[in-house]
Amino acid sequence: MKHLKEGKKFHRKKDQREALLESLVNNLIINEKIQTTTAKAKEAKRKAERLITIAKKQDLASYRLLKQELPEKSLNKLYYELSHRYKDRNGGYTRIIKIATPRKGDNSDLSILELIK
Repeated sequence: MKHLKEGKKFHRKKDQREALLESLVNNLIINEKIQTTTAKAKEAKRKAERLITIAKKQDLASYRLLKQELPEKSLNKLYYELSHRYKDRNGGYTRIIKIATPRKGDNSDLSILELIK
């Protein structure tokens, strides 16, 4: 039974799956827009919004939590720039825009995941 199980597995082992999501979120924070499959975008959105909510607290504990999850460059951008952008917003920091044409190789649905300005 799949009760209380969250997230997709993407046919990967746990460490590979975590590395995939970490790199997607890292690139999203640095570039503020990424193109990926719809399923990966939905999972990266969950993780990115949680990290932005933690960064909005602006205390030492939240900084240390973010330091465990992110590399230094994206940590500084999230903590010092993006958290101030979203300080008055209660949620919904990202948006998923579906692309009409599927990927050429395997015909999978593509989406653009971007941070809201």
